[in-house]
Amino acid sequence: MRMPRYEFRCRTCDDTFEVSRPMAESSAPADCPAGHADTVKLLSAVAVGGSSSAPAPAMGGGGGGGCCGGGGCG
Repeated sequence: MRMPRYEFRCRTCDDTFEVSRPMAESSAPADCPAGHADTVKLLSAVAVGGSSSAPAPAMGGGGGGGCCGGGGCG
């Protein structure tokens, strides 16, 4: 089973590094490879496995309901 990878940045040496861990431990702190404990987890785009056969629906301007979609906002 593959574990998700999380990216961190060290505030002390400004190095970025990745840690593989279970999702249940995603918010646990991680020491940088140089041993510094002052790190922050970075937000990253995650690729989810699988493929899509249909494109995502286009947003806005289609005359549908919703704010600004139907021109009713002001």
